[in-house]
Amino acid sequence: MRTNKTVLARVRRHRRVREKIQGTPERPRLSVYRSLNHIYAQMVDDLSGKTLVSSSTAKLTEGAERLSKTDAAKAVGKQIAVLAKEARIEKVVFDRGGYLYHGRVKALAEGAREAGLSF
Repeated sequence: MRTNKTVLARVRRHRRVREKIQGTPERPRLSVYRSLNHIYAQMVDDLSGKTLVSSSTAKLTEGAERLSKTDAAKAVGKQIAVLAKEARIEKVVFDRGGYLYHGRVKALAEGAREAGLSF
């Protein structure tokens, strides 16, 4: 892991958030990871330790038109909500991964809400 102060601060925030929230089979955790170029989202059942559904801009951009990072994040949110509906998941717990609820993370959350997820 890099020893950059901002990265370490994010990891500390993420650990603090993860102490308080936990995904269950009825209400899985919607986990977000934001890299420089992509954003990844997955729904995790922490009791069994399994990923139920996942989506990312890396999967989304194969053969698609060029979107801004924020618009692509919103599309990932909508896509993960559609996959969740297929898996009969209506409610989730949002895990922002230590990132501020702003920009791409907020766009992903809004996209998921627009497509029918509740959190």
